[in-house]
Amino acid sequence: MSRSPKALCSAVTRMAVCGALLSGPLAAQERMTLGIGRMFTNDYMGDGKDRWRTGSYQISVLRGPIWEGSLPARPGSLLEYRLRSEIIAPSELSTPPAGDRRYAGVVSFGLHSHFALGAAEASAGLDLVALGPQTGVGEVHDWLHEQVSAPSVRVVEDEIGNRLVPTLSGELGRSFALGSHAELRPFAEARLGDETLVRIGADLSFGRIEHGALWSRDTVSGHRYVTISGTSEPGASFVLGGDAAYVADSVYLNGGSNDPEPEDSRLRLRAGMQIRSERMGLFYGATWLSEEFEGQPEGQVLGSLRFRMNF
Repeated sequence: MSRSPKALCSAVTRMAVCGALLSGPLAAQERMTLGIGRMFTNDYMGDGKDRWRTGSYQISVLRGPIWEGSLPARPGSLLEYRLRSEIIAPSELSTPPAGDRRYAGVVSFGLHSHFALGAAEASAGLDLVALGPQTGVGEVHDWLHEQVSAPSVRVVEDEIGNRLVPTLSGELGRSFALGSHAELRPFAEARLGDETLVRIGADLSFGRIEHGALWSRDTVSGHRYVTISGTSEPGASFVLGGDAAYVADSVYLNGGSNDPEPEDSRLRLRAGMQIRSERMGLFYGATWLSEEFEGQPEGQVLGSLRFRMNF
């Protein structure tokens, strides 16, 4: 398999992260917590088959100077502290078929900067991604199955070993208004670390869309979620999106004696709906993921859920 995207990923993410994290401290500006966003994703809310990219939870805390509805021009001014956990599993939790992917418990913590780059919206950062038994994810997964009398998670006995992987990532996008109730946002993304890939895609939002908000992207599903609230009229809004990635490497699929090789390309297609009142909002989205490893018989469908309340 070609590894050529590594150089591109490295160049894009290192330049962006250096600009974001090596910029000096804010002068005469006090940081404050501007917002908290989260996204829960699980295939029980999708195709219901408890396999592969089976579950994840991502939470973001945004800190910076006062938010006025637009990104700062200076990298490092507006920071996102991101915590993420994920369960990756074979298609059977007791006796998986030969050639299936191995179990992986994942926990990561990262620091990301959001800033304007001309007319574009940029984000870049560094995550420390821990995987293996050291995360305790497999133990919690097995315990939860015991509480609901679900099958035992025996595949943790063959879990991918302990690793700590620094991971650089960056995204560049631009929003185009299509009237007052629709918006198209194409984007490009690069990642270098636990998975090395480049990705391009777009999201189309329409309905009672939220203006002046800050959004982050869920790592697994690709759905965007609000991290700093904006303004919108009460009602419903919808999103349709998709992206394509070229994958150079993955620590979850290293092609060893017990691991299948990753597919060179991945596709994601997603749709979602948000209902929002003056004080609260509820979002549900579905995402179709194409096959991620050689020998995977089919794609899968994930469901994503977000609830938020403004005080």
